[in-house]
Amino acid sequence: MASEIYYQLRERIDQYSVGFAATESGIEIKILEKLFTEEEAEMYLNLKLELQSAEDIAKKINSDPKVVEELLQRMTEKGHTFPRFPKKENEPFYYAAAPYAHGILEHQLKRMNKEMADILEEYAQEGSVTRGPIPLRTIPVNAAIDNTTRVAPYDDVKKIIARKDRIAVCDCVCSVWRQTRGENCDQPLEVCINFDFYADYYVGRGMGRWISKDEALEVLDKSEKAGLVAQLTNSEDPEAICNCCPDCCGMLRGYKKLTEMGMAPATNYFSQVDSELCSGCETCIDRCPMDAITMGQEDIAEIDQISCIGCGLCITTCSDQAISLVQKPEDQIQVPPGGSDFMRPSVEFENDLKQ
Repeated sequence: MASEIYYQLRERIDQYSVGFAATESGIEIKILEKLFTEEEAEMYLNLKLELQSAEDIAKKINSDPKVVEELLQRMTEKGHTFPRFPKKENEPFYYAAAPYAHGILEHQLKRMNKEMADILEEYAQEGSVTRGPIPLRTIPVNAAIDNTTRVAPYDDVKKIIARKDRIAVCDCVCSVWRQTRGENCDQPLEVCINFDFYADYYVGRGMGRWISKDEALEVLDKSEKAGLVAQLTNSEDPEAICNCCPDCCGMLRGYKKLTEMGMAPATNYFSQVDSELCSGCETCIDRCPMDAITMGQEDIAEIDQISCIGCGLCITTCSDQAISLVQKPEDQIQVPPGGSDFMRPSVEFENDLKQ
């Protein structure tokens, strides 16, 4: 039987981000036992979402700062924390608790093995998203936007990239997870873009590399050609752009289980077909990541607006130019919140050190 500390750990992690729900099978405890020693689990309970130094934590628990530092460094290697790396000589490391997602799960990118991938899959199948607002917002790929489409600043990926200071790219953990289980996926891997604090993390941990703004746009173009769905963290100032494989992404796979898929993601657009232009080539059917397109009467494509998530991928391969992007009615527009529990804003991490 698992030690009580793992149940306390699960309850703590469940308070963060999208949560970490208990299941009937108890598979979530197996995940924690694989990822944490009991000593690490106890230390995690002393962490907060805000950055703290090892010295500050040591004072609170009446422990040796060197011992605490060594333990936190080990935990960081295992993906338990979000560290703030020293910016200058003699500056200490700072540590914040990593939620399950975005956090501990994604941090297994370079540590994934078959056993871990299998138990993560079992947990995903039982359902792990339990709380908080929708974590990701689907945006239309830039190539689908024409001069007639009005796009708000928070949905304009080019403008978002243009204002970011630090940008890094890394492999998609969902695709790595699936491939580790022996499932085939020939989509490009290096497609996840992180900004600012999170870019520092992925590069600092050796899981990503720095890229320029132009290179970030090239990643988006490559992803669009491959049929990947562009999703932003759901906030006014996103911390990441996920270019998601419909077959691998945990979020997209979850949407497909729903009766009304398009009602789940935060999206402000849908695609529509001009029946007079459609030649019935069926290219859009294979292109749609949500299986929202079928052939109707007279071999004209029909889009189920309830299932459409507004990604625009069908538009970019329509040789007839018969599909266009339409903004939802004003009363259905979802304006993203100022911040996000899924990925704590970089500015908040910076403010931790000023207090």
